[in-house]
Amino acid sequence: MALRLVQVNIKARDDSALGQFWAEALGWGVSSEGPGVTNVEPLGFTWPDPSAVCVDVVTVPDPDTVKYRAHLDLATTSAAHQKELVARLKELGATPADVGQGDVPWTVLADPEGNLFCVLEPRPIYQDTGPIATVVVNCTDPRAMADFWSEAMDWTLHEVNDDHARLRSSEGVGPYLELLRTSDPDTLPNRIHLDLMPYPGDDQDAEVVRLHTLGAANIDIGQGDVPWRCLTDPEGNEFCVLTPG
Repeated sequence: MALRLVQVNIKARDDSALGQFWAEALGWGVSSEGPGVTNVEPLGFTWPDPSAVCVDVVTVPDPDTVKYRAHLDLATTSAAHQKELVARLKELGATPADVGQGDVPWTVLADPEGNLFCVLEPRPIYQDTGPIATVVVNCTDPRAMADFWSEAMDWTLHEVNDDHARLRSSEGVGPYLELLRTSDPDTLPNRIHLDLMPYPGDDQDAEVVRLHTLGAANIDIGQGDVPWRCLTDPEGNEFCVLTPG
C-alpha cells in the first residue's frame, strides 16, 4: 500500500483566471473537470505521472481568510533565466512580496490572488525537476514530518536534518517535497494543500486507516459528501486522499 503526490490544490476566488496565470507561468495547459475547477498540467500529459505534480485551482467562497503553510518554488537554469522568468511573471500579474526574507538569491512573489511562491536561483539539484522545483510545507519538526510523509507516500527521503527534509518520487523524476522548519506555523486551514492518490486496485478507506496509524486526523472543512477524504498531517497541514486511479 502506498500513496502518490499527484497535485497541489490552490483555493481561489476565480479559478479560471488564476489557473490561466499558473498555466502561463509554468508553460502548461489548462482543462476543467467541472464548474469552479481549473486543472493545470503539462501539455500532452497523461495524469497521474510522477514526472510532474499538477496544479488544481478551485474556487471557494473566502480564500483570503486563510494563511500560508505551503508554497511552490520554481526552478531556473541560469541567472539570466531567473531574471527573465521574474520579469515575465510580473507581466502576468505577479507582485514582489516581503516575508522578511532579507538579502537572498531567490525572489519571493505573490500570484494575482496573493498566493506566495519563490523563483529560485539556479541550483543543480533542481535542473531536472521541470518548472516546479519543489513543493514546500512549513512545519516545526522536519524530522518527525519526514517520518510521517515518507511512510505515507512511496516517495524517497533524500535528506533530513533539524531545518528541513527533502523527498522525491521513488522513480527519481519530477519535483521535490520539502518540509521546512518555521518558528511560527499558523493553525488555520491551508490555502494550498496536497492531493494524494492510491494506486489502481488499492483501497482508499484502507489507506486512510493506515494514515491514521501514522498520526493523520480527519478534518471537516465543509466538504460535504465528496469522493475524496480530507485529513491533516501530525502538524495540522491539510491534505486530501483521492479515489484510486
